[in-house]
Amino acid sequence: MFRTALRNLLAHKARLMMTALAVLLGTAFVSGTLIFSDSVGSAFRNKMSRSLDDVAVSVTAGGRPSTDPADQGKLNDRAVETVRALPGVASVRPSVEGVAMIADRHNNPTGGEWGSAGVNYAPGKDGKDSRYPLVKGRAPAAEGEIALDESTAEKTGTKIGGTVRMAVDGPVLNKKLVGIVRTDNPRVSAGGSLAVFDTPTAQKLFGKPGEFSELVVSATPGTDKDKLTAEVRKALPKGFEAQSGATLAAEQSKMIDEQTRSIRTTFLVFAGISLFVGVFIIANTFTMLIAQRTREIALLRAVGASRRQVVRSVLVEAGLLGLIASALGLGLGLGVAVLLPEFLNANGANLPGGPLVIKAPAVLSALAVGVVVTVLAAWLPSRKAARIAPVEALSSGDQPPAPRSLVVRNSIGGVLTALGVAALLYTTTFRDRGGLTYAMAGSALTLTGVIVLAPLLSRPFVRLFGKLAARFSGVSGKLAKENALRNPRRTAATASALMIGLTLITGLTVGAVSANEGVGKMGKQDLTADYQVKSSSYLGLAPEVGKKLAAQPGIAAAVPLRTSGFQSDGQPSLAVATDLSSITKVTYLRVASGSLADVRGTGAVAVSESYAKKRGLTTGSTLPMEFYDGKRAAPKVVAVHADNDVLGDVLTAPALVDPHLEKVRDDAVLVKAERGEAAGLREKIKDAFGGNPIIKVESPEDLRRAESGNIDPILNLAYGLLGMAVVIAVLGVVNTLAMSVFERTREIGMLRAIGLARREVKLMVRLESVMIAMFGAVLGVSTGIFVAWSGGHLLRSAFPQYEMVVPWARIGVFLLLALAVGVLAAVWPARRAAKLNMLESIGAQ
Repeated sequence: MFRTALRNLLAHKARLMMTALAVLLGTAFVSGTLIFSDSVGSAFRNKMSRSLDDVAVSVTAGGRPSTDPADQGKLNDRAVETVRALPGVASVRPSVEGVAMIADRHNNPTGGEWGSAGVNYAPGKDGKDSRYPLVKGRAPAAEGEIALDESTAEKTGTKIGGTVRMAVDGPVLNKKLVGIVRTDNPRVSAGGSLAVFDTPTAQKLFGKPGEFSELVVSATPGTDKDKLTAEVRKALPKGFEAQSGATLAAEQSKMIDEQTRSIRTTFLVFAGISLFVGVFIIANTFTMLIAQRTREIALLRAVGASRRQVVRSVLVEAGLLGLIASALGLGLGLGVAVLLPEFLNANGANLPGGPLVIKAPAVLSALAVGVVVTVLAAWLPSRKAARIAPVEALSSGDQPPAPRSLVVRNSIGGVLTALGVAALLYTTTFRDRGGLTYAMAGSALTLTGVIVLAPLLSRPFVRLFGKLAARFSGVSGKLAKENALRNPRRTAATASALMIGLTLITGLTVGAVSANEGVGKMGKQDLTADYQVKSSSYLGLAPEVGKKLAAQPGIAAAVPLRTSGFQSDGQPSLAVATDLSSITKVTYLRVASGSLADVRGTGAVAVSESYAKKRGLTTGSTLPMEFYDGKRAAPKVVAVHADNDVLGDVLTAPALVDPHLEKVRDDAVLVKAERGEAAGLREKIKDAFGGNPIIKVESPEDLRRAESGNIDPILNLAYGLLGMAVVIAVLGVVNTLAMSVFERTREIGMLRAIGLARREVKLMVRLESVMIAMFGAVLGVSTGIFVAWSGGHLLRSAFPQYEMVVPWARIGVFLLLALAVGVLAAVWPARRAAKLNMLESIGAQ
């Protein structure tokens, strides 16, 4: 039976080509994802390990305060000497780190908002800093000097001796570039920037004179690093925390694993979708092959083959096909693993470079997935093959199998669809994320139910489409309709592959477009300011920025906003403090009860209507507040205002929150221009601060674009990933039509003999293909819109502005693409059908 399976595989290799290609693409996706994630993880680890090569112990400020007031939480020269004197210590590198914004040619931060690092140059006994080896020039040695990493120097276009414009937490500073360094700093590898200063300058910019951020301890050869870590802990006061380099490496490795795991999981989900779509192609192919080999299988049964052997023969054939396709897919997966980082980096991922890492689990998983999926898909067809009776070997000619009843299938499909729809409708009653489980279960049940019901649903669609086709194409349209109706199971299975992809694409599109619309509404009716001024770093803006803005000509109002977190009865909340006498100049604020004029000092707040309703507050109530510095307050609610996206839930005066802030900083300053002055105000604001890269000026349109900017790239990525499933679905249409043409060779010969022209044969096959593709598209689009509608209700609790929007233009594009798929998928099968020799076809067995 093994030889029989091998012979069948070789005999039908052309017919199995599309099936093998579907498995190949799916396994390429799996293997490429696994190899990619292993390679990226290894590259990150290599970067991290190089940055920790010389770290035996890392000492940072933290833990319990010291009993010596002079040493409380301070890493100073005294701490350095204490550690350096310990046995086993080779060297101690005092490190100072902070945020340094380097301005590019357009006065924007070169390293972005989160990757702008500033450090000190700490030379060893040889006068060099091994962590930042010099490439050109020399190390900075005075307050007016700076060194940059290679990529930052290239971005700014600054040469040795040139001027670097930068800012830390205040005005623009001009430094002379004296050196260029190389670094393994992961923030720089991810697209950030690095500015290097001499130690006193770095301390002045990022901390306090004489203090360090970290002590990096190197050990002498043969020293037990864990023991050394314990000795460091014992020698230093309680205000410090010491960790071994091995512990740091383990923590960073764990963090890298978590990050790469999320990427791997995302891509594997889409790979699973592609393989699931491939199941329909495999099952269709083997069903058709078994139907064509009915007499052959019956003869095997007649000469003594048992049902189990027939099943085993078909499964062995499927397993061999899956193994060959998976091996080829593994090779293609290597290409995917090479190209994927390039694609992600082109979209701003900034992944580190490194060699491909091919681990045994990735190879074995890809091969196993391909074989298992192929064998499972062929299991039902193999059971059908085992039911072929030996007496069918006596049959002369090709007799189509008697159509089986769809009653049981339709009943199961109806129950599944009803349960799924009920679960999705139930989710619309939720006003929080508690309905997520029901939404996921309902979506899966609905999609499964529609797939099971697809043969029943195909009949009315094909009949309607067939009438239209017959009206415009005559007999070819009628024949196409009859061919599609002849085997509704096959038609449904072929269309379902395309339907799955379009369901997911439509659901994601509707959700993304609706979210974009909601983001566009956020603050649109609330924000009346012309610009928002923010810091490009997470440090915020100094209060002097707001005062300077208010004094600028052309500005009618400059209202600072600063926030502080607190808990009220165990629930986290956020208080926004601002100048309440000017707030209505930059935002629309409708007061429902009380007066904003009463919100002053430390004893009064205003709350939004939704917050008041949720907490049971009214004008005159007391709001218990526990700030994160451990202090408490109980201000009186003196006003309730309409919900405002700009101001949040709790509005108060700066006097209430300032004492609880570690450093008083404004999150933003809202700017209202004088009448007729808004047009050129952005440039005037930037110029007023000397082109400071920290100062970020955004219009309301910029804010909306920034909020929604992450949605479109994610949607485009999803399109690309789901495109693989659609490609496999197209292969399924080609495969089904090609094998159907082979199955109907005699029939096509008879049609040609009674006068059907080659052109009409081609048109017949094309129309059948279009019917299948359009049926899958209509079913997928309808299901996707329904799933998006029901799931959208869950977003409204956290995103009140969300309102479902159906992008009919994009939906139309999807349907047109499905039409194009139907036409293109029929090109080869139609030409093959038209080229059949009439006499040879009639005599075919």
